[in-house]
Amino acid sequence: MSETPLREEICRLGRSLFERGLTPGSSGNISVKLDDGGWLVTPTNASLGFLDPARLSRLGPDGRLVTGDAPTKEVPLHTALYQTRSAARAVVHLHSTHSVALSMLPEIDPRAALPPMTPYYLMKCGHTALLPYYRPGDPAVADAIKGLAGKYSSVLLASHGPVVSGDTLEAAVFAIEELEETAKLYLLLRGLNPRYLSPEQVSDLTKTFGLTLPNHNH
Repeated sequence: MSETPLREEICRLGRSLFERGLTPGSSGNISVKLDDGGWLVTPTNASLGFLDPARLSRLGPDGRLVTGDAPTKEVPLHTALYQTRSAARAVVHLHSTHSVALSMLPEIDPRAALPPMTPYYLMKCGHTALLPYYRPGDPAVADAIKGLAGKYSSVLLASHGPVVSGDTLEAAVFAIEELEETAKLYLLLRGLNPRYLSPEQVSDLTKTFGLTLPNHNH
């Protein structure tokens, strides 16, 4: 896809996420990698519901601003995912309520923030890593992402929100929506001893859909 329709898609999907309450105010950011090695990213202090295609930040392969408004302070977060996940072509970061709530619970396993609750969670997100708290924009979060060695496409930042990479922008958006809905399910069922997918069912999904999951048994 050329740059012009990519700009329009970022704005269209950003508005959809905002209008459904998945990231309030000026929170959240989106980036898409371009064929020349540069990328488009949403500007700092911009609401995803009111993006202007012409004002999106256009970064060069070196990460420096080429055109548009100043980029989000979360550029290090996006950069780290692109560097460690070679198939990533888009990154979406939100402050979605249920995912943030999940990240604050004491029992959450950093290696698998959610149990295998539904097939589509595993198919879209795999396992989700939980990283400790870093202030927004802290470059140290990039080192934490790199420490995951590219094993996770979906990550929760403690007390902050989810960040997901995908091979297309649409795929990243669908995955982060699935993560948010699964976090909501977890909170609804917490303490009720629900049935999760069995290891055999997870294995069947992995084989059928060619999933690559981090080596972890919840």
